[in-house]
Amino acid sequence: MTVKLHHTRSGDGPPVVLLHGLFGSGNNLGALARALADTHSVYCPDLPNHGRSGWLEDASLATMADCVAHWMLHQGLPRSQFVGHSLGGKVAMQLALARPDLVSALVVADIAPVDYPAQHDAVFAALEAVAAGQCTSRDAAAALMAPHLQEQQVIQFLLSSLRRDADGVYRWRFNLEGLRRGYGAVRSKPVSSAPYRGPVLFIKGGESDYIREEHRAHILSLFPGAAVKIMPGCGHWLHAQRPGLFNSLVQRFLLARGP
Repeated sequence: MTVKLHHTRSGDGPPVVLLHGLFGSGNNLGALARALADTHSVYCPDLPNHGRSGWLEDASLATMADCVAHWMLHQGLPRSQFVGHSLGGKVAMQLALARPDLVSALVVADIAPVDYPAQHDAVFAALEAVAAGQCTSRDAAAALMAPHLQEQQVIQFLLSSLRRDADGVYRWRFNLEGLRRGYGAVRSKPVSSAPYRGPVLFIKGGESDYIREEHRAHILSLFPGAAVKIMPGCGHWLHAQRPGLFNSLVQRFLLARGP
């Protein structure tokens, strides 16, 4: 099953597709999109169950990757470079492994192709508190999230996915029930019958533990051409914490690989 994906496009040149993380939307990588727009046609889709895109009952990595493949067909994109952060990186890896003909180069930001334990219980509790709270302001929503989440950066990130309905109540734009139901599936590792042999760059936040030394062998088994760069002084939100460095690393890698 596939659903329609909402996207924005900017710039001119060879295509690059930017895929955001869990609970986000296509505009989360806006700083990178602006940096790449001088050299590329930049596409920023909302993943299924996120943003303004359609909702899926089965939100596995495979079905999300399949939706991206169908979206590329409708956009007339036979092949593209990809950049994915967190969940977006997993979806991009799954697409590269399943449909290597569609992916000319890949940047994966702070995620590995492995199974991850559940680590978003507090986030789901905060989201559900807002969903039940009938909030009429963003400040009220932030107040409901505060007992569950201590990081203001995370709260502000989540608030960007609120929308106000006709009754003036703020509701989540993403499919909260579907994300909760599919959480186990998106935490799983990508599946493949063969490695992806194209160029791949993994960028790790120096203070993040999402990519670990023990992941290296598995990364190279699936992506034998992979290189790893470490960004000091930042964690999982590396693209927001050190945008200049992150954008520079991505742009240099993509330009060196051509269209």
